[in-house]
Parts: sequence; C-alpha cells; structure tokens
Amino acid sequence: METVYDWITVAIFVGLAVLFLQRSSEEEPRDKIYHYAPPAIGCAIANYLGNEGYMVGSVVLIVGILAYIHYILKPFAPFDSNAN
Repeated sequence: METVYDWITVAIFVGLAVLFLQRSSEEEPRDKIYHYAPPAIGCAIANYLGNEGYMVGSVVLIVGILAYIHYILKPFAPFDSNAN
C-alpha cells in the first residue's frame, strides 16, 4: 500500500465485497456473483496501470469502474420486493 492507486482500488474492492455480502444475505439476491467480476478485475488492472505510471489510463478505468457500480449494481437503490 504505497501509492494512491493502491488505496483507491482497495477501497473500491472493499466496498464491492461489502455490497456483495449484504446482498447475498437477502432472501432473494438481486444480482449474481459474476456481476461483481468486471469491477473487481478492473480494480486490479487500474492499480497495475497506476503503479506502472499510466496515470490517465488508470484514472479513466477507475471512473469506468465507478460508473459500472453505479449503473449496473445500483448500490444505493432501495430493495423492491415486488420487482421481477
């Protein structure tokens, strides 16, 4: 944990893990484990790019990861038991 990319990507990954654990404990989970793979893998790639000096690529990927989480996983959406 030496660079800002380490801290940011680990923080995003921890948030993903907490979201997954919270949602997997629901009676009917709203998403599947494979929905979490793209942002998790993206965190690893963004961290690598940032640590190798590709700052623009890393920042663009981190923004993309956050957009994916916001639009696909919808962490702040209330649970609707009538959906589906």
